[in-house]
Amino acid sequence: MIRLEQMTDAHVAQIAQLEKQCFSDPWSENSVASELNNRLSLWLVALDGATVAGYIGSQSVGDEADMMNVAVHPDYRRRGIARELVMGLVAALGEKGVHSLALEVRASNAPAIALYEQLGFTQVGRRPNYYRNPKEDALILRKEWTL
Repeated sequence: MIRLEQMTDAHVAQIAQLEKQCFSDPWSENSVASELNNRLSLWLVALDGATVAGYIGSQSVGDEADMMNVAVHPDYRRRGIARELVMGLVAALGEKGVHSLALEVRASNAPAIALYEQLGFTQVGRRPNYYRNPKEDALILRKEWTL
């Protein structure tokens, strides 16, 4: 049974390891840990017992938030965990008075784009050459909701 919780220092090492597995330009363990002390940050983990099956992170300023990272461990993919993480983040942000969430996604990442569109995100822009390793444009997606 997967459950969502706020990230704690007990999750940092597993998240940093997942970063290395999932991204060509991963956050370091120190960078992930620093989010615990950032009052603008809200990170959630999807836990299977003590195992981090996935995570999502955001930073908010006022009533707007940016999704920093989202990843699901390869062994847990195709089970709806990414959907749960995004919906859980939106709910948690809404409780804090946030009414919009923006993110960047690789232009070639059709599965992620499809998920975000199913969850009500729309494309509001494009960042040329935003990603490196390999170099690629990012689509900027945004979701707004009423409180």
